[in-house]
Amino acid sequence: MTVLHERGQRQVFCGLAGIVWLHRKIQDAFFLVVGSRTCAHLLQSAAGVMIFAEPRFATAILQDRDLAGMADCNDELDRVVSELLARRPDIGTLFLVGSCPSEVIKLDLDTAAERLTRQQQGRVRILAYSGSGIETTFTQGEDTCLTALVPQMPASDEPALLVVGTLPDIVEDQFRRLFDAIGFGAIGAPVHFLPARHAAELPPVGAGTKILAAQPFVGETVAALGKRGGSQIVAPYPFGVQGTRAWLGAAAAAFGIAQNKVDAACEASMARAERGLARYREQLAGKRISFLPDSQLEIPLGRFLARECGMELVELGVPYLDRRMMSAELELLPAPRRLSEGQDLEAQLDRLRADRPDLTVCGLGLANPLEAEGLTTKWSIELVFSPVHGFDQAPDLAELFARPLNRRARLAF
Repeated sequence: MTVLHERGQRQVFCGLAGIVWLHRKIQDAFFLVVGSRTCAHLLQSAAGVMIFAEPRFATAILQDRDLAGMADCNDELDRVVSELLARRPDIGTLFLVGSCPSEVIKLDLDTAAERLTRQQQGRVRILAYSGSGIETTFTQGEDTCLTALVPQMPASDEPALLVVGTLPDIVEDQFRRLFDAIGFGAIGAPVHFLPARHAAELPPVGAGTKILAAQPFVGETVAALGKRGGSQIVAPYPFGVQGTRAWLGAAAAAFGIAQNKVDAACEASMARAERGLARYREQLAGKRISFLPDSQLEIPLGRFLARECGMELVELGVPYLDRRMMSAELELLPAPRRLSEGQDLEAQLDRLRADRPDLTVCGLGLANPLEAEGLTTKWSIELVFSPVHGFDQAPDLAELFARPLNRRARLAF
């Protein structure tokens, strides 16, 4: 498949957005962003948290004196962290999250995390990672967060399956039931998830660990786990009926479990999902879709829409093409008219205007201008925030793409 490599102006969302779903998943963690008022406003808006709520994230705001080098940022950070931990004794793990401003002034948060951990005498685990908007795509914020957890994971060479990537609790529970029905418990191979619901309950990793990625943007985490002895299971991602079945089947095959056991465990869920998909397949079949590069979900979602919903892929743009993480998806992907990596925004918009697809998946900053030009759009970030993995969510995933087309049809007069 020929790949169009582009370098130029990019339209990207901030990596701090990952805190929105990470703080919901890791229930004993607190995320302290070291950044500007813009960072604080972004988190407040993205999370939709009212001002009288007390969420598990905050921003230590860098002032003009900090940025000008007139104040010792480390002293100020130590003070803020001490006040925070005194007021919130429930915090088990504190993440210091780097931002564009903190990285511009070269504030070393890794060293700060080590210093603060010593000050707390081990009462609280304090880690640092970068959520900078300078990264390639906003979902890399999760990847850097999980990578920071890998050195903290206990060592064990016992056989185990480790599912990597944040999943909503309801989806994780569904997958646990399926793994149990397939027979992982019967062969003595426990199934762990990273991140766990409590950072204090980190799963073990070692030579017996087989790594199954649930999200395509956790490549650095998978590489770090590999250095701890784990081995990656090559599989497509659990989007749609076919993707979920192949994902579960790859995990079973890695542990020598027969595929007929996978079929038996998945039969009812697959039938239910196919019935739910039928109504949306009628609405989506034959429609043309383009993805602008944003979230790293573009290839597996394009595969799902083309193979299971009958949509035509016009352009499939990805922020970066990680072949370690995408090899199984590329084998299943019906060839789009164009597969592009990176972004030259103006050139891509020119192609989009010439193609005039029925639906364009793009970031928040481009959606409204494109709607004003008469193009129907879908926010790509909604596909990250929503529960879309697994059999039971396959109809919901298809509905997310059908909804803007239905809206356009209702407004046409």
